[in-house]
Amino acid sequence: MSNERMDRVAEIQAQIEAACARAGRPASDVRLMLVTKTVSMDIIEETIKAGHLLFGENRVQEALPKYEEYKTTLDVHMIGHLQTNKVRHALRFARVIESVDRVSLVEELEKRLADTLGEGERFPVYMQVNTSGETSKFGVAPDGAVELAQRIAASEQLELCGLMTIALLAAEAERARPCFVMLRKLRDELQALGMTSVKELSMGMTSDFETAIEEGATIVRIGTAVFGERPTKDEDYWPPEKK
Repeated sequence: MSNERMDRVAEIQAQIEAACARAGRPASDVRLMLVTKTVSMDIIEETIKAGHLLFGENRVQEALPKYEEYKTTLDVHMIGHLQTNKVRHALRFARVIESVDRVSLVEELEKRLADTLGEGERFPVYMQVNTSGETSKFGVAPDGAVELAQRIAASEQLELCGLMTIALLAAEAERARPCFVMLRKLRDELQALGMTSVKELSMGMTSDFETAIEEGATIVRIGTAVFGERPTKDEDYWPPEKK
């Protein structure tokens, strides 16, 4: 990893530790996920050599050629909206799907995993919740979250390990806090209902991750602060399917 990027990662880790201290939490409670949308494989490999193993990707088309060969060595999460017709491709690189937000996606995951999992094995997923109420964002609505969580928890193929949200994007990080509070309270509610596997809170990005940590985040998703601004629109390509 370049010295500049190493410095950026070190700075973020220091901010994570400071936010944890303010919240009375050990720094080990929070993992840093590097979001590598539009980041070249050369840069990603530098990052891997520097010891980072947790990555997030938004788009199946881009992630598949980058990460398929690394599935057994890296912890790659699918964090973008997942169409049902791309589930089989997502499962070729992702160890965790964080964007489960509807029953049809649950059913497609179950179908694709039914013949590939070992006996008693379950694939880890997070449920994405639209805590901001913005129509531009994906995620199950808060008033439907418990019902969807119960459906996932009843699955023989899936294990509901956490919740994910994209908070209200605003110049002031404080405006995102209610979104983080809502997700934490939902996690606590699900645990009280017996879903004790729901432990992770994937919330907080470059602009608001310290606030998210103060409200209980266990994973913060950082891209811009490490890799710089990315294009607002990147070329959509679909790599040839490997046989």
